[in-house]
Amino acid sequence: MSTRFKGFALLAILLCAIGVMPVFASPYALQNPAGTVNSTNATSGNANPSPSMYSNPSSNGAITVTTDKPVYNDGDKIMISGSTQEYISDTPITVKIISPIGNLVKVDQVGLGSDRTFSTSITATGTLWQAAGAYQVIVQFGSKDRTAETTFQFTGSAGGVQAGNTMKVDGTDLSVKYSITNGKVLGIKADIQSKSLIVSIKTTGDGVLTVTLPRGLINATTVDGKDTEYFVLVDSQQAEFQETSTTTTDRTLSIPFTDGTEEIEIIGTQIIPEFGPIAALVLAIAIVSIIAVSAKTGLRFMPKY
Repeated sequence: MSTRFKGFALLAILLCAIGVMPVFASPYALQNPAGTVNSTNATSGNANPSPSMYSNPSSNGAITVTTDKPVYNDGDKIMISGSTQEYISDTPITVKIISPIGNLVKVDQVGLGSDRTFSTSITATGTLWQAAGAYQVIVQFGSKDRTAETTFQFTGSAGGVQAGNTMKVDGTDLSVKYSITNGKVLGIKADIQSKSLIVSIKTTGDGVLTVTLPRGLINATTVDGKDTEYFVLVDSQQAEFQETSTTTTDRTLSIPFTDGTEEIEIIGTQIIPEFGPIAALVLAIAIVSIIAVSAKTGLRFMPKY
């Protein structure tokens, strides 16, 4: 073999070695001997999960939460929804809402669907929602390491009964003050036999009826005169409510209802007679007049023997 041919062969081997060295020196080649580079671990060398598994970067990936709007007004319906990374049967989602002043205004248990999503709606109104500002929504799925949170702005609630909303109670001479969200009060009547007030409403969504009950109209007390709770039925089903105000003259109840509700019945332990105080006074005057006339004229209602 000639010296010139050996020189060319040596040069070719050297050039091939220079071209192959970067491949062996590459960190990707060291971590992936097969020579294929995965785009998901090109920077860190670790196989990270797909970003689609984490729809809420602020959470730890186990659960997410969001609201349908960033700002709400008094009486608005707040839609809260989210998803979880895994499904655990018979394990609900705990939803808490914290006011800007740190009060717990709502806590609820929401079922998780088989598609690993959840949703619930809450009407923002009442005395617990008086503060305006940023409200915090916290959701928890099982253990505390599966939590997420979000916030929304709320303009604040009047909290009590709106001025000007009054309605006469059928069968009495008295009226009640009220406010209602997502609905309209059609009428209020007294049921003497059941010692209750029956409120007929027409709804446009989930809402809250807040009504101030004069003690002279209906009251709920024990035998020794102490206040006790009313009993409330929403479409003949026992319902939860809050007594938001109590004075010596009246008591105010806040009663949630669902869309489609037609009747709310408030049951106490005593209610005024159906004919009312004026009619009772007229009846008493009439009886006294009859007695006086009878004594003066000698009119007798019973035969004399």
